[in-house]
Amino acid sequence: MDYEFHGKHLVAGEWIATDQRFDNEPAHGPVRSFSVGTVELVDRACEAAEEAFWDYGYSSREDRARFLENIADKIEARAQAITQIGTQETGLPEARLNGERGRTTGQLRLFAEHIRKGDYLDRRHDPALPDRQPLPRPDIRLLERPIGPVAVFGASNFPLAFSTAGGDTAAALAAGCPVVVKGHSAHPGTSEIVAEAIHAAIRACNLHPGVFSLIQGGRRDVGTALVQHPVIKAVGFTGSLAGGRALFDLCASRPEPIPFFGELGSVNPMFLLPAAMAARAEQIGTGWAGSLTMGAGQFCTNPGIAVVQDGPEADRFTAAARSALEQAAPQTMLTAGIARAYHEGKDRFDGRNAVKPVLTTDSDGRQASPNLYETTADAYLQDHMLGEEVFGPLGLIVRVRDAEEMLRLARGFDGQLTATIHMDDADLAAAQRLLPVLERKAGRVLVNGFPTGVEVCDTMVHGGPYPASTNFGATSVGTLSIRRFLRPVSYQNFPEGLLPEDLR
Repeated sequence: MDYEFHGKHLVAGEWIATDQRFDNEPAHGPVRSFSVGTVELVDRACEAAEEAFWDYGYSSREDRARFLENIADKIEARAQAITQIGTQETGLPEARLNGERGRTTGQLRLFAEHIRKGDYLDRRHDPALPDRQPLPRPDIRLLERPIGPVAVFGASNFPLAFSTAGGDTAAALAAGCPVVVKGHSAHPGTSEIVAEAIHAAIRACNLHPGVFSLIQGGRRDVGTALVQHPVIKAVGFTGSLAGGRALFDLCASRPEPIPFFGELGSVNPMFLLPAAMAARAEQIGTGWAGSLTMGAGQFCTNPGIAVVQDGPEADRFTAAARSALEQAAPQTMLTAGIARAYHEGKDRFDGRNAVKPVLTTDSDGRQASPNLYETTADAYLQDHMLGEEVFGPLGLIVRVRDAEEMLRLARGFDGQLTATIHMDDADLAAAQRLLPVLERKAGRVLVNGFPTGVEVCDTMVHGGPYPASTNFGATSVGTLSIRRFLRPVSYQNFPEGLLPEDLR
């Protein structure tokens, strides 16, 4: 399917070009030109979203469910074009793009099913007690209601599942909130086609055009204007710690502060317990290497640190991981900037005396090859930089003297998206001691697995204490993520005809 790119912004149902242009930077294929976003377009999109909310925010759950399903259908109808431009812009293989498209449409349909069931509304009712002494109780009902227009920032590492029609957009639309997306400049062509699909679904469902807008590219003032626009009531973001923290501070400094739901990355430590290591150190090391290099390590759940008790089993694990990593071919990273940051992260490790290289490689341009280092628990706890995420296929082994030092190290970690325990039955007591610490550190705790697969389901938590995310009570994956864009309202002594439809 050949798609003719126009390089425009979608604002309240209109495709709009601006005077300034920027070029995408594809890993391969033709360079294409796109319009640069402006503060004026942000204002226009936000005002249209506020206008749309008075219809869309009070639409039926069935109407919104059909809209979400229609978006999924329209995306699938553009599957070939999305995969073609997606692979060109990101360098990701076709199989990865096809799988990610399936995840994107799958989560849209999952939210449609979720809102049809209605459990997310958390409906409650305390009937009136007119004869209660010493005071009667009024009739009180509770319902979760949409908060208003939401801003979403597309992610660099997931051009579909965390971008234009990704999880944040799907959750907000399911809740009844119009969305204004700030597209990521790494994949504007992919964003444009997905926006075309959403636009087609809006028309097919006869919805207010302000329910969705896409603003491409733009300077920093575009993102600033979006999070500070007075009609925006929450922000969804997946990206770097520095960028996310800057936007978080802007949200907090508004005259009306709003929640910023930022997923900012993680080193996702694994704790390898003695019995498991004695039984299968090589298997765990080989599996870790595969997880480290999956997608060139460009996953926020990439398990970058392995904590292991020093000794022969640690040596076996290290040798197996190194052997597997040596066989890994170089991979193309998503952008030149991400590749540059990966190379700089490697240089930081090379420049530290307390870090011992296990496997070091050289990479050029957007190519990345894996690197592996090791250090001690004492060195790790004294150097905060060792706990900072290096976005790419770089692993760090931290050797501890005993179970007590492993526990002390666990307490020293910052907030994480995930933490993993590798254990056998004989490790149960040690795992029981670790678990309370890991529960406080991470949003998801795994046993005998690798965290790079994030299932989209009712029970998934993709979030965690800062700096993994800016709101430890939220998730950006799974049906629970809809709660970010809702707030509870109580209705006291309401006649039946005045109650919202979902409370009647």
